[in-house]
Amino acid sequence: MDTQTLITELQSFGLRLAEAPEGAPEAGAAPPPEPASGEASGEASGEGDGRRAAWTSRRGGAGPTQHVAATLRGATVMIPIHTDQAAASPFVARLGRDGAGTVERDGQELAPIALVKTPRFYALSTKDGIPYPKIALLHGADVLASTVLQTCIRYTEREKACTFCAIGQSLAAGRTTAKKTPEQLGEVAEAAARLDGVRHVTLTTGTPRSADRGAAHLADCARGIKARVDLPVQAQCEPPDDFAWFERMRAAGVDSLGMHLEAVEDEVRAAAMPGKAEVSVARYFEAFEAAVRVFGRGQVSTYLIAGLGDSLASLLDASERLIALGVYPFLVPLVPIPGTPGADRAPPSGDFMRALYEHIGPLLARAGLRSTDVKAGCARCGACSGLSGFEAEGRPAARSGSGAAWTSTSESSDDATLQLRACAEQGHVPRVPPLAPGHLLRRARAV
Repeated sequence: MDTQTLITELQSFGLRLAEAPEGAPEAGAAPPPEPASGEASGEASGEGDGRRAAWTSRRGGAGPTQHVAATLRGATVMIPIHTDQAAASPFVARLGRDGAGTVERDGQELAPIALVKTPRFYALSTKDGIPYPKIALLHGADVLASTVLQTCIRYTEREKACTFCAIGQSLAAGRTTAKKTPEQLGEVAEAAARLDGVRHVTLTTGTPRSADRGAAHLADCARGIKARVDLPVQAQCEPPDDFAWFERMRAAGVDSLGMHLEAVEDEVRAAAMPGKAEVSVARYFEAFEAAVRVFGRGQVSTYLIAGLGDSLASLLDASERLIALGVYPFLVPLVPIPGTPGADRAPPSGDFMRALYEHIGPLLARAGLRSTDVKAGCARCGACSGLSGFEAEGRPAARSGSGAAWTSTSESSDDATLQLRACAEQGHVPRVPPLAPGHLLRRARAV
């Protein structure tokens, strides 16, 4: 299986972790538990022997979660492990105590894998006594990430909350703090760069009630980081009421900006994120245009989450519009998070994601919007998506509006995937099924 296909399939199916053959439990054993002290700390097998945790994973919180960070054939990838779907995945990683091993499917070894080790800065605390992992976390292999405001005006209102978001889970569990200060972030960023080679910073936020949508605090936090260490910073927020905040954020040290659409069809947005859907897609595109004028082409990005219900055609059309504006559409598969209203949604199949990647990757390359040129943030890291692996010139792109350019490399054979492929070959554009069949989820939970 080629690397791009393997990454795409792993991010759709998830991964089960098991010990290496010597003294290993049965295949499919649950990954070792995380220590309570760190949101992103995982334990090597044999916990309790006095050694420091060997690898990192994450549960709950804002943004990418339920993942483990791993190196796979030279690429850093975030792979779901803490989900019901991952518990039933056909992919198993057999690991040694150091977090290195092989990925298998049906007993066949596919590729070597190494889980990203816990960074050294996790062992430190701020001057006011707060453990560094409660302030910021390692994402991927070299990204420092923090949710600077861990509360959101919509999260506590069921009828307003985004169905896929778990921003309050880590706060409720005591694994983070509600508000990070610029001084704390500067201190942690300096240590992360010095001790662990962190190369850029991603700052996101829950949405406050203020008209700036969190832009003011993000600007202060970027300023605090730049006062301590010269790292590129991405800030992520909803479009502020006044687009003058883009200039203010840029002046404060923000190098790139993320404003995340997540979904694009009105009915899908209303169902998946009813509160956020009150900010129209048209308003987002106005904000994108204004932001590109400030930060430049390729330095503004947006998340598009496949699996919330948008059709393939809608995601492709939105991505093409974004690229034309100079915005990087960071396409990721849905990761259903336990404890959220959308926990029972089915992730999109690997074939669905590959159809997106094969069309959009070459368009990004031809438009000069490569992930490697983004100064900071999710698109530069790329670990939560397979998109960057398809940016190389020369890959075939699917014809717009004609479904997908299916390849023979995918080995998916589940009923939903076969139906999706058949529809695409006939020129139809299917939707991602909004919910997983209940009997499959019940079976996954029983495994």
